[in-house]
Amino acid sequence: MRMIKWQNGTVITPDQTKLPLQEVTLEITTVEQMAEAIKTLRVRGAPLLGAAAGFGVALAAYHSKAKTKEKLLSELEDAGSIIKCQRPTAVNLFWGIDRVLNKARSVSGSLEELKDIVIEEAQKIADEDAAQNRAIGKNGSILIKDGDTLLTHCNAGELATVEYGTALGVIRAAWGQGKKIKVIADETRPLLQGARLTAYELKRDGIPVTLITDNMAGYVMSKGLVDKVIVGSDRIVQDGVVNKIGTYSVAVLAHEHGIPFYVAAPKSTFDLAHKASDVIIEERKPEEVTRIGSQQIAPDGINVMNPAFDITPLKYVSAIICETQVYYNKDFVAFKKPVN
Repeated sequence: MRMIKWQNGTVITPDQTKLPLQEVTLEITTVEQMAEAIKTLRVRGAPLLGAAAGFGVALAAYHSKAKTKEKLLSELEDAGSIIKCQRPTAVNLFWGIDRVLNKARSVSGSLEELKDIVIEEAQKIADEDAAQNRAIGKNGSILIKDGDTLLTHCNAGELATVEYGTALGVIRAAWGQGKKIKVIADETRPLLQGARLTAYELKRDGIPVTLITDNMAGYVMSKGLVDKVIVGSDRIVQDGVVNKIGTYSVAVLAHEHGIPFYVAAPKSTFDLAHKASDVIIEERKPEEVTRIGSQQIAPDGINVMNPAFDITPLKYVSAIICETQVYYNKDFVAFKKPVN
């Protein structure tokens, strides 16, 4: 099922903040609305952000009243700048905008042709992501054995992508091959993407899933209840995997217990021009920690740290699954050079 669609100047996508209790559809028609949806996590997930960002620029093109190509290009650049400001860590967001803008700059035709090509390029990003996720699933399924129990963190399912999912795409592919697998989903504080989104997706699809709190991961591993860990990623740099806060802890626990730790992500998530020390980690508002929904759970005025992501060193990663191949730990030395 497509998580994001273009319909005559409107972007259609689920409001992920309402799940799993309500299934609400967003109809986004302006750059500002897209920026707000990304900032508030109504739209989230690294691959989905790439497609959403591309469609955000397409919205600017579709609704523009510009009379010249130069004016339109300026408006598209402004739209890209607005969207880029919303979340600093997930590289797909920047990749999607840059890809559409670079295509726009290369157009030599008319004003209308420029608009059409921008929209077409945004749609291509979405279509390619859907195909890439299925390829990731197929490539990763060879790592999953019949009877495996897989632990996953946050949500790297179809809700985080255009279609099918990355980490959950691997799980879906293995399940579709008839492998009798089970999933343990941790809740993923503070915004509970594992509890709200991953558990929702897997239960809906009939894949056996058990929900645990984040601080149970070590316990279930120590009891031999986890065969493999698989997660997504928001950015892969030369020396680490950037993903939802808590991923690093899970990776260290998996390493201590001799459990393979896999990352599933498309090539658009690779940022091999940079190292972990270059990455800006998004710090989100304190209320996400001091409240669960509208219920306050901490004292007034308490100091809060709320980084949205952490970085897992590659020494803890057994393999990275992308749409073209599986990179094993021994292959990671090549990440210091651009991966084609």
